[in-house]
Amino acid sequence: MVEETVVRLMRTATTTLPVDVLAALERALAEETEEIAKAQLRTILENIRLAEEGRVPMCQDTGVPIFYVSGLWDEGLEAGIRQGVARATREVPLRPNVVHPLTRHNTGDNLGDGMPVVHFSPPKGDFIEIVHMPKGAGSENMSALRMLNPSEGANGIKRAVLEVITKAGGRPCPPTIVGLGVGGTTEEAAYLAKRAVLRPVGRRSLDPEAARLEEDLELMLNRSGVGPMGLGGRTTVLGVSVELAHCHTASLPVAINLQCWAARRCSARIYPDGRVLFRTEGFE
Repeated sequence: MVEETVVRLMRTATTTLPVDVLAALERALAEETEEIAKAQLRTILENIRLAEEGRVPMCQDTGVPIFYVSGLWDEGLEAGIRQGVARATREVPLRPNVVHPLTRHNTGDNLGDGMPVVHFSPPKGDFIEIVHMPKGAGSENMSALRMLNPSEGANGIKRAVLEVITKAGGRPCPPTIVGLGVGGTTEEAAYLAKRAVLRPVGRRSLDPEAARLEEDLELMLNRSGVGPMGLGGRTTVLGVSVELAHCHTASLPVAINLQCWAARRCSARIYPDGRVLFRTEGFE
């Protein structure tokens, strides 16, 4: 059942954009004033429509497979995920992107050491929850980690994010979703930043300071002029999501993870009676 669920998760994620991301792109087009930017957004929206109609991937870079799993870990669960990845690569089909980091040998099935990436967490209820996010290289390559002086505070975070976004230009395929992991340690900040891009567009952090930072960054980044595909315009980001963790008094880690306009994700819950519930918008 896990294998079948993973195949459907990967097929859905790569061919159907979540409704919140689609709505954000449609709003961007409605609010845009630059003709070149409008043309880019229309092309993106047409691409999304054709992918869903044809049940084909919306981007040739179908990414590397990342999963967030809530449930009791066992070898069968992990084996089911790996088997699902290999099957989805053949059947959807997905581009085999996974290679040895030094020899660059391609495994051919998107499996390898440490791949797929699977993050396990305790059960949320009487079900197994699997969240899948394909992550392409264009956006991932523009991600960054900054170890700021604590005295730099929120203004230092804003400067760091603006620098990353403007330097990236059109390479991460904007308009992007920006995920920030603020605090913790280096590895925790990076984990939080990646998790942050899974949050539905427009849903603010429950922490008031983080929510204020999200609002300020969205306004600032959309005034940067980078625009859709880096060709100028009003919308450089569809949203900014901030996840926080308490940190050392002498540290201020800030991880910045970018997700392209094709912010693909799909979730499933497998219940003991065999029911499987799928959602592209995620679960509460």
